[in-house]
Amino acid sequence: MEIAVLGGGHGCYAAAADLSEAGHRVRFWRRDAAALRDLAQRGTITLKDAAGVREVAVHAVCADLGDAVRGAELIVLPTPATAQSDIARLMAPHLSDGQVVFLAPGTFGAFLMPRLVRQMGKRARVLWAETGTLPYLARKHGPQEVNVTVRAVRLPTGVYPAAQAERALAVIRSAYPSVNGCGDALSGALMNAGPIIHPPLIVMNAAPLQHHERWDIHSEGTQPSVRAVTDRLDQERIALREALAYGAPHFPLADHYTSDRWMYGDAHRKLQKSGDWREHIELDRHRYVTEDIELGLAFLASVARWAGVDAPIAQGLLAIAGGWLGRDLRRGARTLEALGLTGLSVAGLQSLLSAGES
Repeated sequence: MEIAVLGGGHGCYAAAADLSEAGHRVRFWRRDAAALRDLAQRGTITLKDAAGVREVAVHAVCADLGDAVRGAELIVLPTPATAQSDIARLMAPHLSDGQVVFLAPGTFGAFLMPRLVRQMGKRARVLWAETGTLPYLARKHGPQEVNVTVRAVRLPTGVYPAAQAERALAVIRSAYPSVNGCGDALSGALMNAGPIIHPPLIVMNAAPLQHHERWDIHSEGTQPSVRAVTDRLDQERIALREALAYGAPHFPLADHYTSDRWMYGDAHRKLQKSGDWREHIELDRHRYVTEDIELGLAFLASVARWAGVDAPIAQGLLAIAGGWLGRDLRRGARTLEALGLTGLSVAGLQSLLSAGES
């Protein structure tokens, strides 16, 4: 299958190498022109995982975004939600009918990005989907080298517009067989694990993160008190899904720590053992803050306000992070208020997500 992979982070390199090794024709694009030139000259990504180390050739490294997107049946964006608006505007002129865009994960980007594309005057009939996590627990070990600790075994995915979900899911499954449908784009956004696992780890480890040059929030940073708050936050997410009549499975995050039933299977111990998550985290610019708190947690809290579901842990973590950032995160760009959707009823929003905006 012809696949475009857009972005330059850990998950993007993992996707480009993994999908290439699986036999797909991958066109890889990222905004960093210098890094892209180095990859183009080399032509391969070093992929490391439990099977060993090998060089994987990428079909095409594209300096022009249009060259990557045109003719691709599937467009994969394992990028932070903070990059979605820019990428949507850049890719808009090159989209065509029948393409599927897969956000992994999305933070409701499967609704926002097509709106931005339409604002650019593009009317191509594209399907958009988002899942609950990156398909990979991965970290780059060098400019063109990526280590994949675990691959996802379950990827609950919402589609926009939901009325065409089966076609979108069939295309995505050709690349990621572990994808399963979970409804519309809002359901997919409420599967996002990042705004559940990372805000408690960041907020409750803020002092050691500022004190130590490198700190592993998944090892010494994951203590019983942190786990208790994470579980309560996830209970709020599940209560919200149930209030909106989204069905199980809800993929409770507790399974990540206690069983093999979560999206990555039995992954937490492998994540800790790898040592790849002992890293430097800046509290005002790391993606766990800019993506998972400022966008993801703010989105979750806004949906809870709109739906009338009590979410004190979500609101409290958001307020504390806003305290050190110096702004009210309830007014963020990815809230339902900012998206102009709070005037809709639950049935009205779900109808919109099924049919799509005109």
